[in-house]
Amino acid sequence: MEAQAQGLLETEPLQGRDEDAIASADFSSMLSEEEKEELKAELVQLEDEITTLRQVLSAKERHLVEIKQKLGMNLMNELKQNFSRSWHDMQTTTAYKKTHETLSHAGQKATAAFSNVGTAISKKFGDMRRK
Repeated sequence: MEAQAQGLLETEPLQGRDEDAIASADFSSMLSEEEKEELKAELVQLEDEITTLRQVLSAKERHLVEIKQKLGMNLMNELKQNFSRSWHDMQTTTAYKKTHETLSHAGQKATAAFSNVGTAISKKFGDMRRK
């Protein structure tokens, strides 16, 4: 009896096989006719509420689409806005700033190096012409 009572007080979540056992169990024999009627009434009420909520959600989604159309917002505009927002958010990260700074510095050094190479080549051609 002690082990059985302790099993009723377990705090662990149900496992798949436990859920299957509960789903296949017939608890209706444990309920009185009055309890069954109350549960059936509650079930009908819940189903009605769910249907109403679905209808309300559908109406709100239609209204949302209408407002977006009036404002000239369409999927492409939303994608552009989301991309712009994401790009801005990315540019404000520390990693982006450090990478940008490093690459900018490397670009400046590369530009200076190419300039020096260009100057050296020009000088060499000049020397070759003079000879």
